[in-house]
Amino acid sequence: MSPELWAALALGLTAGVGLWSVTTRLPAVGRPRLATRLAPYLLDVSAEARRLQRPAVVDPVPVLGLLVAPGLDLFQRAFGGLLGGSGGAAVRLARAGRAWSVEGYRLRQLLWAVGGGVLAAGLGALAAANGSPAALAAAPVVGVVLGPLVRDRLLSVEGDRRAARIESELPTVLEFLALSLSAGEGVRDALRRVARVGSGTLADLVQRVVDESAVGVPLPTALTVLGDELRIPALTRALTHVVGALERGSPLAEVLRVQAADAREHARRQLLEAAGRKEIAMMVPLVFLILPVTVAFAVFPGLLVLQTQL
Repeated sequence: MSPELWAALALGLTAGVGLWSVTTRLPAVGRPRLATRLAPYLLDVSAEARRLQRPAVVDPVPVLGLLVAPGLDLFQRAFGGLLGGSGGAAVRLARAGRAWSVEGYRLRQLLWAVGGGVLAAGLGALAAANGSPAALAAAPVVGVVLGPLVRDRLLSVEGDRRAARIESELPTVLEFLALSLSAGEGVRDALRRVARVGSGTLADLVQRVVDESAVGVPLPTALTVLGDELRIPALTRALTHVVGALERGSPLAEVLRVQAADAREHARRQLLEAAGRKEIAMMVPLVFLILPVTVAFAVFPGLLVLQTQL
């Protein structure tokens, strides 16, 4: 095959994937169905409405994975130690709420490495044109290394934000469960009520536990798997106590109240720790902005008076 044919093949593949990605995200043509129009107003009471608000999107990444599988294996061997094992990647994906497989995530990191290499090569070419020939060779290597690391860092930040939302919702969910149990409902009915009424991230996770329990998975097993998958300390601690109460037959409502109080105390401690870490950052605008302006306002009138008298 000639170089022109290879270039045409690469450009055609790129254009096809790009058009596919754009087409899958275009709004549907035609009048929306009645269920679609009513779904935003029924999110709190209907699981089907929540499903309609999260429509499935065709993802071209699995197809790309079949095409670049050899390169993906090489990328995994080269960067596996640097990026961590598959277990760590699976935890980060679960914390971020991504439904990607580890292989699909590695493929995305590979694409980020290619994009970083191309971008860095362009910057290196500009630097070489200005008299830095070493940048032409070093820039692509730096871009290839930084690309997957930046993607992994973005996933970690996304997972930390979602974990913070789950920790903030945990006391309310636990108290709601304790109230439902005190009213005479069973454990599964209380979980089902929280999943139906709630609309946060933790409510969606409770809905997943309810669905798994409905298809035959034991409730303690489903709760344990959820805690091991997310590895959020406050959530894992609460689920461990709930599973222990279920297995030993302890009063679950009292256990939930204690765990809700513990979660609120943990949130208060985290808030105090964050405030302590921010003290130094708060000194920067105080010392370099507010204090000089205050001194200028105090000193400038006196200097102006002295200059006028002289």
